[in-house]
Amino acid sequence: MKKITPLLALGDASRKVAVGLLAVMILSACSTMPRSGPSTRAVESIDANAVLTDQEADYQNKALIVDLNDEVSNQLSHQFNQKLFSELWGGVNNADVIGEGDVLEITIWEAPPAVLFGGVINAMGTGSSQVTRLPEQMVDSGGRVKIPFVGSLKVSGQSARQIENTIASRLSRMANQPQVIVRQVKNNAANVTVIREGSSVRMPLTSKGERVLDAVSAIGGVQAANKTSIQLTRGAQVRSLPLITITQDPQQNVMLKPGDVVTAIYQPLSFIVLGATGRNEEVNFEGQGITLAQALGRVRGLDDNRADASSVFVFRYEDAQTANAWNRNGVAQYNRKLPVVYRANLRDANTFFHAQNFMMQDKDILYVANAPASELQKFLRIIFSLTSPVTSTINSVDRIN
Repeated sequence: MKKITPLLALGDASRKVAVGLLAVMILSACSTMPRSGPSTRAVESIDANAVLTDQEADYQNKALIVDLNDEVSNQLSHQFNQKLFSELWGGVNNADVIGEGDVLEITIWEAPPAVLFGGVINAMGTGSSQVTRLPEQMVDSGGRVKIPFVGSLKVSGQSARQIENTIASRLSRMANQPQVIVRQVKNNAANVTVIREGSSVRMPLTSKGERVLDAVSAIGGVQAANKTSIQLTRGAQVRSLPLITITQDPQQNVMLKPGDVVTAIYQPLSFIVLGATGRNEEVNFEGQGITLAQALGRVRGLDDNRADASSVFVFRYEDAQTANAWNRNGVAQYNRKLPVVYRANLRDANTFFHAQNFMMQDKDILYVANAPASELQKFLRIIFSLTSPVTSTINSVDRIN
């Protein structure tokens, strides 16, 4: 059997060669050690809160690192609730309000003896001693219609009952106890536009008070409710909610108003998980969203042999309002989307409660860094794998000497 010569028993020349070879191999191993992603220190090095200037250039390639705690989880939860339809729009129905382009039928009844309209039959309409039905009129671009003995009357923005009371009040000085009935013959103003991929409809609104789900039904529904979001546009305000949230929470099924645009968007949501977890892949999730705790459960949790439980990161872009809320140094104020890294320390038991309130978002990246001990183990494995070649080299040098 070949005898392995200890390093200390070698001659000076052999020892120098052995140490040199070992040093080269160690340095090579350190620089090429395989990793699944950045270390905890590397992530911390991009923290924008460490920048103490207000120069835009100093924030290039930086991100805000935010520790997940009670304050952060509560604020994010509050921002999520602000996006609900019920938080922005109430349930007032004004679909029966008359608008430009609507067609009205106006009937005037005068108690006998009819003074103003009694026995009048002319080109304007048909009449009797008590009832006169005026020809149908379209509300003009100025929101007005013309009434005999009243003149041009502003009707847009008013309900049929309000118009009836106004006409009766104007005629009361000339007619005998006049009563008026206003009927909307054609609704050209109180409509909503409903859009989905491949089709769109224009849905008229009635005094019944149509709601968001009525609009979804008007386009024939959707094929995958758990992967569909409903976007409601009202004026300059735009909000989007998962369809499943609207079906489960009646308060989000708000009443529609004239001019609303309802868009059904098929949008599968997903996040990407990397690092020391049970699986590294893109994970789809339902429209109503999942929490960080659920996300970790779906990827089989952390890898016990590799993971640093104190370094669980979620990478995402946040809007300026949220980014400024996490700006601890108080120097820079951002006016654009900014990269934010949320850090969860799962060594702290309280973090598990925060993880149940932290909602994952579409295109998030969930990353778990390797523990320092894991890096040391890999380093030692590489060193041990190099021992045999070094020993062989030492023995060869000895034979030469």
